Amino acid sequence: MVPTLERMLGIETYASQSLGIGGKIRQFTEDFVVEEVLMDGSKAQVSPTETLQPIEGGRYLICVLVKRDWDTFLAVKKVARVLGISPKRIQIAGIKDAKALTAQHVSIRGVTPERVSRVKIRDITVHPLRFSDGRVYSQLLLGNQFYITIRTISHSSFVIEKRVKNIQNELSSLGGVPNFFGHQRFGTVRPITHLVGKFLVRGDLEKAALTFLAKPSPYEHPESREARQKLQDTQDFAEALRCFPNHLRYERFMLVRLAKQPDDFIGAFRKLPSKLRRLFVQAYQSFLFNKFLSQRLKHGIDFNEVHVGDYVMHLDGHGLPTNEFEQATFQSLSNVKKALKENKMQVAVPLVGFKQHPSKGVQGEIEKEIIKDEDVIPRNFYIPSLPEISAPGRLRTVLVPITDLSVEEASRDSANPPKRKLGLSFRLHRGSYATVLLREFMKPRNLIKAGF
Repeated sequence: MVPTLERMLGIETYASQSLGIGGKIRQFTEDFVVEEVLMDGSKAQVSPTETLQPIEGGRYLICVLVKRDWDTFLAVKKVARVLGISPKRIQIAGIKDAKALTAQHVSIRGVTPERVSRVKIRDITVHPLRFSDGRVYSQLLLGNQFYITIRTISHSSFVIEKRVKNIQNELSSLGGVPNFFGHQRFGTVRPITHLVGKFLVRGDLEKAALTFLAKPSPYEHPESREARQKLQDTQDFAEALRCFPNHLRYERFMLVRLAKQPDDFIGAFRKLPSKLRRLFVQAYQSFLFNKFLSQRLKHGIDFNEVHVGDYVMHLDGHGLPTNEFEQATFQSLSNVKKALKENKMQVAVPLVGFKQHPSKGVQGEIEKEIIKDEDVIPRNFYIPSLPEISAPGRLRTVLVPITDLSVEEASRDSANPPKRKLGLSFRLHRGSYATVLLREFMKPRNLIKAGF
């Protein structure tokens, strides 16, 4: 049974049929460790051992940013403030989990290692590595290495081992795990990011703003919930600015503008970091993509199976999708199937956008039905009032391979006697989510209690 909360995010099914082990992730921050891996094989470590290379020259200082329970955008902004520079001078390759211990590469323009080494922020450290003529950007990222501890498992070690093995075998037969966008893409405690995006796509900026600011969630802190409900009831932005807790930083950025100009929803959204603004529309694309994948599975179409009309993407030597793609035809089907078996291609599904054409065939019919139910069309993803967040669309593979999956023996959980815990380590390609793999092993009934 897929939890209701997941269905709200478009994740409506599992790829594996075996029973899960239950349990909880993120009881402690150190239970969820993420280390970024670049295309050249270099890994950002939470306990860096690499020392500063005495090579000068280059506009950028490459560093490892280690953060504990920090949102990536806020961490970058805080580091920039302490350094006395614009956040635009700090570049990242990818966004990392907020509720985790994470390490990632950043490039900082125009600073010295000595200056960076003096940065002192609680739960953030910045380790200078080397100078470079090039900055850090998303295409340098290969993926992420995860070290996960699942706690409070009620089953015996024998049952845990048997269920984990069964799920491993099922996912191995599939060739990976469904490339769903994970829970943190939308927010688990308050999953509204895609709803904000939906209203932006429809051109209703007021409803988008009020969804972000004033839609309460039963799972968030009571103080936040009450403040949102009050704003929903009164529509008084100046009063909301006085009432909203300080930890709701992004909401307060918008409220500062709306308290002065209550109708300036465009200006209010532009008070948010540009990446966060874009994230709203991207989250709605992600929701639709999840629906496309869920319905593909429900129609009994395996993810490693190709049909006429399906998109397929060519893969590079790392197994990452390239910009080359085609649509399977009657004439090309046998060659495409051969390339899939040889891991040279992979089936892909569209992220809806104003330039992206839908699939054809069975998958195309699935997409058409979902888009119709949502009452949007691809050209809506060009947003004249906020053109910088418009989404042209692209393709995304339906599967992500699981690399170097290692499972520790189940052992007693000393933090939760007499329960057991299990350690997992694995690597996923960039843009893929550890929680999507973990949900297959855990099959959680309650996502919030399970730590998602």
